[in-house]
Amino acid sequence: MVPPSWRVAWLAAVPVALCLLVMALPTVGHSHALAYRMLYLVANALWVPALVLMQRWLWRNSITLWPSILILLAATYAMSVANSALGVALAWAMGWKIPMPFQWWQLLSGLDGCWLALIAFCAAHALVGHYGALKEEQRRHREAELAAREAELRALRYQLHPHFLFNALNGVSSLVGENRGDEARTMIAQLGTFLRATLDGRRHEVPLAEELALTETYLSIEQARLGERLQVQWNVGAGVLDAAVPSLLLQPLVENAIRHGIARRSTPGKIGIDIQAHGARMHLRVRNDGVDAPGNGPMDGGALGQSNVRERLARLYPERHRFSAMALASGEYEVNIEIPMEKTAAAMEAT
Repeated sequence: MVPPSWRVAWLAAVPVALCLLVMALPTVGHSHALAYRMLYLVANALWVPALVLMQRWLWRNSITLWPSILILLAATYAMSVANSALGVALAWAMGWKIPMPFQWWQLLSGLDGCWLALIAFCAAHALVGHYGALKEEQRRHREAELAAREAELRALRYQLHPHFLFNALNGVSSLVGENRGDEARTMIAQLGTFLRATLDGRRHEVPLAEELALTETYLSIEQARLGERLQVQWNVGAGVLDAAVPSLLLQPLVENAIRHGIARRSTPGKIGIDIQAHGARMHLRVRNDGVDAPGNGPMDGGALGQSNVRERLARLYPERHRFSAMALASGEYEVNIEIPMEKTAAAMEAT
């Protein structure tokens, strides 16, 4: 257990000192009783550092509960005996009357006030120490959970499907072979921009405007490869561009739509991307034409891109998101996502 700071240890002694002061009030005006009480208060305060060091030694050496209790009881009892001896010494020094005949064994009795006060301090100090250790353990647990979540999110982000890279490089090769050098260079630059953005793992959430720009870069690469076979229709509602969304949210869904739908068609196909705000929620829909002989029924969730998005949403918005994907009777395929409508930190600062 990590011991509390000395400042906290002294704070634990304050309630005990206040109790001793309250106990001394009835003795005001009764011979020298108040002087004895104040002596014991000062003496107990001087014993506090020794008790703190003793408890820290017990915690550091992992001494179990009952041996620690017995050690502290013995130590506080010895300190109470010393306080009693100080009281006798004070009486002799001040010339006060001492009941005769005085016996030294009498120092071992009548110690309730001092002993209980020292025991109370040890209990308070132990309580504060264990509470601090519990809070520290909870903090470490939270940090470990955040680190694990961060690692999982980064691992998911780096799962860029190699199929896209293969197709993109094939597209560049085809453009070069057709002596379309300018278009090939443009496609290489777009590919570099896209890869640089996907490998930047510093942020897990970005403004929607940034995510849309990245998705457009990806689509421009695919359109250079597929030409008129790929048609894109955007429908972005008002007031959503500065909303926070998971980075690389749309690209895996669009890639999946092209790979399993548009690229398999013998005729041009369309991808529709619709994003709207509904109160405190954002709705995103990606719909694409299916193959020329579409099937029906719900998606089995096995595609890497969609399962990746599903896992990331579950980690970023646990119990606060919805995800569904289904092949429609019309032959189209549709993915629907619903997440909280939250602004990015930069947008909140600007407002």
